[in-house]
Amino acid sequence: MKRFLGFVKKEFLHIFRDYRTLFILFGIPVAQILIFGFAVSNDIRNAGVAILDLSHDEITLKLTDKIISSGFFKKTETLLNYKDIDRVFKKGKTKAVIIFENDFGKKLISEGKASLSIIADGSEPNTATLVTNYTTAIVNDFTTELAGPVLNNSIRISPDVKMFYNPNLKSHFMFVPGVVTLILILISALMTSVTITREKEFGTMEVLLVSPLRPIQIILGKVMPYFILSFINVLLILALSWLVFDLPVKGSLILLLAECMLYILMSLSLGILISTVSGNMQQAIFISLIGLMLPTVLLSGFIFPIENMPKIYDYVSSILPPRYFIVIIKNIMIKGTGLMYIWKETLILIIMTLVFIGLSVRKFKIRLE
Repeated sequence: MKRFLGFVKKEFLHIFRDYRTLFILFGIPVAQILIFGFAVSNDIRNAGVAILDLSHDEITLKLTDKIISSGFFKKTETLLNYKDIDRVFKKGKTKAVIIFENDFGKKLISEGKASLSIIADGSEPNTATLVTNYTTAIVNDFTTELAGPVLNNSIRISPDVKMFYNPNLKSHFMFVPGVVTLILILISALMTSVTITREKEFGTMEVLLVSPLRPIQIILGKVMPYFILSFINVLLILALSWLVFDLPVKGSLILLLAECMLYILMSLSLGILISTVSGNMQQAIFISLIGLMLPTVLLSGFIFPIENMPKIYDYVSSILPPRYFIVIIKNIMIKGTGLMYIWKETLILIIMTLVFIGLSVRKFKIRLE
């Protein structure tokens, strides 16, 4: 029994000395419960809304204030005419536009009814549904409060809900761009990191280095097939989204393919960087899957809006490349925007690519010399 207890004690000491094992045992469960507890939420918080008030009377001002002060919404802009709706949606900060008709308050008091339009960004079907439901609930509550003071129980505000870009709220408008984002980073980063790590683990990378090829040529030779295969994946997914789901590319196809190539290059450079900090294939797979897949699904804005999360998750997601690519691909595919609306996200991806390449090349040379 004493020998058995001694053996158990030794195993405990091995575990406590291995920080990677401790991280797997305690760090990942804590991180997952925090991410799932706060990021996975069906609540609306600080969703951007723009107001187009054609009436400018006391009732529209009160209703606008009630909507904004509810805590669910924040006003992004005050629009002057209908032409501004498309522009404000393409910026990406506004989830819905609320339109008050002419003489809104006057009609509500004299006729007992008035029209209110809610136009939501249908490129994010889940968010659009929540925004319209929350807004309608606030409008109905306001109507109930107003009926008492004006002594008219028949007062009714009729919200007219419309969806921009995705009138039928088809879910593949959300999932196709998200799947492209997820597949590209997983295939490019995971497979590249595993390929190079396998060569180091089996001791064959040193054999390659004594060949006439320079290290940079060996690295390019390793990653080039995955660049081509990932690009073929993009073409395949876009073809399927058009043929099967009737989801065309509304913007420039050339711009979309160029952005995809940039994202693939960034993912490949990230995979090389992962291979330099991984001692074996298991570590590379672990870092790639846990470090890339869950954040891409949960913190990129793919399914759950980032503005609904606590501010700390906004800062965390700002260092994740998928957050910026999901904006790029949705804007080009669904909204039909050009480079002028996505240049910031494109610039961030370029900077990330250069940083990953610089770090990976520097560390790679140190590891292999």
